[in-house]
Amino acid sequence: MLNFNSAFLRAAAPALGMLGMLGMLGAANVCMAQSTAAPRDAFVHVSADVRIHVVVAGSATTMHPLVLIPGWRLTASIWKQQVATFSKKRQVIVVDPRSQGESTETAEGDTPEQRARDLDAVLKQLKVGPIVLVGWSQGVQDVAAYVAQFGTASLAGIVLVDSTVSHGAAEIPKSPGFAAQQLGLFALYADDPRSYTRGMMRAIITRPLPQPEFDALVADALKTPTAIGEAMLVADLFGVDRSPILAQFDRPTLVIASGASLELAAQKAMAATLPQGQFEVIEGAAHAVFVDQPEQFDRLLAGFLARIEG
Repeated sequence: MLNFNSAFLRAAAPALGMLGMLGMLGAANVCMAQSTAAPRDAFVHVSADVRIHVVVAGSATTMHPLVLIPGWRLTASIWKQQVATFSKKRQVIVVDPRSQGESTETAEGDTPEQRARDLDAVLKQLKVGPIVLVGWSQGVQDVAAYVAQFGTASLAGIVLVDSTVSHGAAEIPKSPGFAAQQLGLFALYADDPRSYTRGMMRAIITRPLPQPEFDALVADALKTPTAIGEAMLVADLFGVDRSPILAQFDRPTLVIASGASLELAAQKAMAATLPQGQFEVIEGAAHAVFVDQPEQFDRLLAGFLARIEG
């Protein structure tokens, strides 16, 4: 599974220099601003002590709502271009997973399986569906975990962005070098989370960003405590084998990969196993393909949505 650490390992060393190398349920649980003119924040209580932050943009129409899941430690803000583009004609919902962004920081349940249950609660309380569910990087694991637990009845389509579905701990003996690389980076992350995160961001986004925007992405990622971030990665990479779940993907599924992905062939092979799979490659982009090449990404996603909706 290509993830932030894989991209970091490949590209962040020049950026880092020597350092880099070394609830109550129901409508009452949803608090939302009333304006519909601009993206608005909502907080959905998924348990008595955990609330999930979502950004809701656009209005409900006959078109399927688009639900966007960010990757490891990142937030709804990473999808700002897609929110602006797609909310003109449909409702767009972006989730801050638990312990990320403005959602509740919790030492419990920082796994794809619990994040999938959180997502189910969010969708039910916001009363949306059927949706097109888009997951990027860690978000791909969340999508797989969602389908495993809740099936595809609430889904009109699925989009997996630049990651394969994890094979879990069983993959460690088959790819010991990959496991060693991932675990080795934990020490760098724990020693200096800010420098690590800045290097990671330069690795996954190669398009020059205005400095304030870059700094905001780093600050957002640092909202996740380091120990929780490490736990997330272990659960994502070495937890549940989610690959059998692909057989349950009985909705149109678009796989979008970076042309620079170390898992390009694996993503293509994954798409080929899907009953209604479609595979597309975006060149000139790092891991965050929708940030590096937003126009091309949006064009591919818009075409997929048009095919689903006839």
